[in-house]
Amino acid sequence: MSTQNLKTFFALACIALAMSACGEKKDAEHGAEHAAEAGGEHADDGGLKLKPEEAQRAGIKLETLAAQPLSDSVSVTATIHANQDKLARIAPRVEGRVVSVSAHLGDRVRPGQALATLDSLAIGEAAAAWSQAQADHRVAEADFKRAEGLNVEEIIAKKDFLRAKSDYEKANGAVRAAEDRLRLLGVAPARGTDRVASTFALTAPFAGTVIEKTAAMGQLASPSEALFVVADLSTLWIEADLTEALLAKVRPGAPATVTVAAYPGERFEGKVTYVAPMVDKDKRTIPARIEIANKDGRLKPEMFANATITSSGAGSKAASEALTVPDDAIVLMQGLPTVFVFEKGKGEYEQRAIEPGEKVGGRTVVKSGLEAGEQVVAAGAYALKARLLKSQIGDEH
Repeated sequence: MSTQNLKTFFALACIALAMSACGEKKDAEHGAEHAAEAGGEHADDGGLKLKPEEAQRAGIKLETLAAQPLSDSVSVTATIHANQDKLARIAPRVEGRVVSVSAHLGDRVRPGQALATLDSLAIGEAAAAWSQAQADHRVAEADFKRAEGLNVEEIIAKKDFLRAKSDYEKANGAVRAAEDRLRLLGVAPARGTDRVASTFALTAPFAGTVIEKTAAMGQLASPSEALFVVADLSTLWIEADLTEALLAKVRPGAPATVTVAAYPGERFEGKVTYVAPMVDKDKRTIPARIEIANKDGRLKPEMFANATITSSGAGSKAASEALTVPDDAIVLMQGLPTVFVFEKGKGEYEQRAIEPGEKVGGRTVVKSGLEAGEQVVAAGAYALKARLLKSQIGDEH
């Protein structure tokens, strides 16, 4: 090869090397641009670095893992109902017409407070019979006292005295029978008077709230239809249906926590008071009941609720210690359950495959893959997953 040709070859080789270096530089710049677009720097070891302000915008929250007592519990959806042991359906004992209504829907009532006044023909007849019995009793009593005085002086025949005594005792019995009939009809006769009106009051048996009302002026009421429903709402029943698989974990007396959408973040404590002895053949579930206090009246019957029932307390022998993470901390990466661990020394978020266990009260037990003391992303894991996938796509291009 001539000298001129050698010079030409070396010149072309230098140009090729320069172009190659320029291409590599552009590729590196291109990858950096994708990492920047993803909102973080993709580390060489598969982790992800974020600036503090970026982590804050992504809603990332860390939690330091620690072994905690694990209570066996179940979560079920439920409905709130009035305590049926403290609920009264109030109807008249006899047919009558409503002449006045003094209680209204939602009113708080006292024990013995009149809810409505009714006029009854049956009570009018019973009152008339009681008045007649009172009059007959007075006559019989006067005759007996006179006969008793004559008997002492031996002026009256013995048989006449005994007849007066018998009439007096019969009059006493008639008065008691008339009084008992009035009481059975829900009216207490007043002492010292012969008259009892045909009207009577329908009263509240205990303190509570009027939750149903059908009484109206002029309405003809009967014993078969309640005019008022009064409930003591200071305690409520949370009723849920348990599947057969959950039955072994729920026992009467077990503590329970109830949450409702109306009060986010608040928990109401109660306990299981009843588990049905039979399975509902139609729904194939077992009804269960939780009783909770409601002194402030914030919980309302017919609300939907979520209940978490603990079958073994933290201090019981059945409770064991385990590492758990929030359910939202776990994401799927390449089909594997994964959490993000914050490596403080490297300042990056590292993906870590784990072996999840059972779910307990919004958390998942971690059987392997994590150790106590490590910091995991408790909130914002899905945002990290999206950024990591985006940066990986950028690297491929």
